[in-house]
Amino acid sequence: MKTIKILLFCVFLLAADLLHAQTTDSEAYLSTIKSEDLRQLLYVYASDYFQGRETGALGQKRAVDFLREFYKNRGIKAAKGTENYFQKMLLTIQNKEVATENVAAIIEGSEKPNEYIVISSHLDHIGIHDGQINNGADDDGSGTVSMLEIAEAFQKAVEDGKGPKRSIVFLHVTGEEKGLLGSKYYTDNPLYPLANTIANLNIDMVGRSDPKRESSNFNYIYLIGSDRLSTELHELSEEVNKATVNIELDYTYNAHDDPNRFYFRSDHYNFGKNNIPVIFYFNGTHEDYHKPTDTVEKIEFDLMKTRAQLIFATAWKLANRKSRIQLIKK
Repeated sequence: MKTIKILLFCVFLLAADLLHAQTTDSEAYLSTIKSEDLRQLLYVYASDYFQGRETGALGQKRAVDFLREFYKNRGIKAAKGTENYFQKMLLTIQNKEVATENVAAIIEGSEKPNEYIVISSHLDHIGIHDGQINNGADDDGSGTVSMLEIAEAFQKAVEDGKGPKRSIVFLHVTGEEKGLLGSKYYTDNPLYPLANTIANLNIDMVGRSDPKRESSNFNYIYLIGSDRLSTELHELSEEVNKATVNIELDYTYNAHDDPNRFYFRSDHYNFGKNNIPVIFYFNGTHEDYHKPTDTVEKIEFDLMKTRAQLIFATAWKLANRKSRIQLIKK
């Protein structure tokens, strides 16, 4: 009996050591996501050079080139089935055919490379109106550059021999402002099987605070959709937050009767309707939403950094846990 107790205690210690090692690794790479790096990237991505990134326009073409070069320069591979990172498509927008593209990169898993976590954000914005450029620093420059920093953090782990066990797909979708068209194209023409896509973490507007929010705690993020398809995803998200950045997770807009219908208004929706568990990370709207005044100067970079770190840590946990998260049984 004494021998059995000693063996059980050793097993417990080994499991605790493994959990601690995983948490420590996560925190080490999480800390590489920095406010200043986000700032430098966003000052480029939300500059006039990109002309508001309207789908199919010159500025959007410049944006996808910028994203491709970022991944190339950091040694992160193009996703399978792309043309040098580009998933090209023809979209019909206002009765016109528009040539555009998603940008997709991948870090392949070391143990379960055929299971995928898709991290997404939309690369487009609304372009030029009445002679004014709408640079979309928050919408969705903030999500775009957060994704770049998250990708870079995962790549640093790979270079240290501690890469994710499952594959991470970094998907920048086009045509969100035209009706979630790029993400619909992806889910209709997936680069990786939807059946093997275990979750989608979608980042759309994470650089500002909601002035209408009643809480005095502005160290928060709205989460939408986390419990709709997988209780395990919701619980994992809560646990990761408490163990890492510990910000307020606000579910105000997750209500099924939310009059804003935000669950249906960003790219995660096309994954959710394909029975893939999702989390939509969102700071809420503000007075500069879809206006030329949505500028980099108004971004709260320390808050944005914390939110990006939370998303990284959640993806890390999803990628490295023993079993894939399960759907709610119906």
